[in-house]
Amino acid sequence: MDDKFKGYDKFRRELEALKEQLLKMAALAETALDRSFTALTARDSDLAQEVIKGDKAINDLEEELDTACVRIIALYQPVAIDLRQVMAVDHLIVELERLGDLAVNVAEEALNLVQLPKSEIHRDLSRMSRMVQHMLRDSLRAFLSQDAVLAREVCKQDDEVDYLDRALIQELLEYMGRSQEAVALGQSQITVVRNLERAGDHATNIAEQVVYMVEGESIRHRCQG
Repeated sequence: MDDKFKGYDKFRRELEALKEQLLKMAALAETALDRSFTALTARDSDLAQEVIKGDKAINDLEEELDTACVRIIALYQPVAIDLRQVMAVDHLIVELERLGDLAVNVAEEALNLVQLPKSEIHRDLSRMSRMVQHMLRDSLRAFLSQDAVLAREVCKQDDEVDYLDRALIQELLEYMGRSQEAVALGQSQITVVRNLERAGDHATNIAEQVVYMVEGESIRHRCQG
């Protein structure tokens, strides 16, 4: 086995280890998003606090993985799809860290709701949360399987999330206009809607990176069909 092959074999092993750490970070971000919404609907302040405290682990992994990406590029100087895979990981860790931040934002709104008179949240908030989490799972599955077709499907799903974003905010604004007592609850829910919409954008960004990684084509801002 010549030195060049040995070097490439080592690169592949380090890349796979990098992906495993990325999946760990993805699991933390996905769980944080799910638990933050559970805390919101259940008005569970303890769970909300756990989500907020847990964000440090996500931030620590972001720093660790970013350093590893820089090291791998400098050491092995990968090209073509190998380079795109490392760059995709580097982009994904940023998206996952921001998803963790959005989960914290939702958890903070859960803490706000605990202080308000108990009232039902909008029926479609749960639907929007499920859609965003489905997008995130599909985008990560597309990354693991290098499936550009599935990645493009994630982009299509973002249209429905954007539609719900607009519709929910309009309905919540109308709800807030009915009474002074409704303002705080409505504003809190609008904050959650905006954070869920941004979470959908980050899932879409991950999908765009998958398409670039697999096909070498940048589809930023036009990730459709």
